Amino acid sequence: MKCPFCACQEDRVLESRLVQDGDAIRRRRECTACERRFTTYEQVEEMRSMVIKKDGRREPFDRDKILTGMIIACRKRPVAMETLQAVVEDIERQVLDLGPGEIASEKIGAMVADRLRGLDQVAYVRFASVYRHFEDVGQFSEIIQEVGSVTAD
Repeated sequence: MKCPFCACQEDRVLESRLVQDGDAIRRRRECTACERRFTTYEQVEEMRSMVIKKDGRREPFDRDKILTGMIIACRKRPVAMETLQAVVEDIERQVLDLGPGEIASEKIGAMVADRLRGLDQVAYVRFASVYRHFEDVGQFSEIIQEVGSVTAD
């Protein structure tokens, strides 16, 4: 590890400890040349999946986009931020379990819609209207009837 102060590549580790619930290691180091101390973090680098957008573009999977979409759908609804974050972590884990590769944005949207359906019906309808590109009021009626029939069961 190169010292951030003098660029010497020789140092010694003074202390190591787990951080972020064991997902990373914090190391306190001391440069052997200038004797200044600095901290480094070590964590596993996961291979990221690529998302294939509807127009054919490819971009790296971004959990923040999912969270942002869910926050917008749940605006002024009784859904806790912790719940949304847990759902996003679950969806991210599902995508990562598929392995490094490509996944269609429609598939991710379906995962989000399924989860929102169980959390809050209004948020589900809001998200579905954007995700499915509703173009008229009739499509809203169809999804509201669909949600109502599930609730009645």
